[in-house]
Amino acid sequence: MQRLPAWIRGHLAALRALLVLTVLLGAAYPLVVTGAAQAVFNDKANGSLIEKDGRAVGSALIGQRFTDAEGIPVGKYFQSRPSAAGDGYDPTSTSASNLGPEDVVDTLPASGEEGRQSLLTQVCARSKAAGELEGVSGGRPYCTGDGVGAVLKVFPAVGTPTRVVSVNQACPAVPFVAAYQGVGVECGKPGEDYAAGRTVPVRGNATAVLPADAVTASGSGLDPHISLAYAELQAPRVARERGLALPRVRELIGEHTTGRALGFMGEPAVNVLELNLALDGTIG
Repeated sequence: MQRLPAWIRGHLAALRALLVLTVLLGAAYPLVVTGAAQAVFNDKANGSLIEKDGRAVGSALIGQRFTDAEGIPVGKYFQSRPSAAGDGYDPTSTSASNLGPEDVVDTLPASGEEGRQSLLTQVCARSKAAGELEGVSGGRPYCTGDGVGAVLKVFPAVGTPTRVVSVNQACPAVPFVAAYQGVGVECGKPGEDYAAGRTVPVRGNATAVLPADAVTASGSGLDPHISLAYAELQAPRVARERGLALPRVRELIGEHTTGRALGFMGEPAVNVLELNLALDGTIG
């Protein structure tokens, strides 16, 4: 029997390898792994879904909002940490803001154009809103009283100042300081270019009361947990709104707190969805 040419034999060997590997790695291996996951880790393999009254209401792995139709936080619920994933907690757009600590200057919205909040102003605005919700000071270092970054643009960039602008406070806002080095401070004018000025963040005297996770988004934007400190801060408001004793609310916080991974990594954290569901099932 005549042997096939070497090039044909090579192609047939490659085809056999493709078929065998397709069956093994494309079918058999996924089926075995899926079957093992379903048998051993059924709940986790299916997304760690949480059900209420027979209906999935979320996942223990993904945060969500607890707000009304207008986006206003519902007082009887613990609030999650902020999210930068899409419109918030969107698993298809999981991401951070990718803004760094030097991002402190806003782009004020001009006529017909959208503005852009710096990371500093985002933190200041969240802090102000959370402080108002919890009835505590929302002040933070480098934030103005109206919830934007306390940042000046000084002209010229080098030498004696002749003009100073509170660049994140759009006119007709009153600047957070009246003068800088003897020069009156102006409010920011939307559409004006302040890039040539020297950037001067002003720390102020405010002391932060709110924990970091109340005002900053997680790296994934999906974090379902908040810190114990943030949960404890929210507890009086939730207890008051629900007519529950504060010790009972704190007891539920403890029941839904996870410890450090492997006993030493990270910090204890509270799963917000699980805690809120437990509160919904609590009477008195």
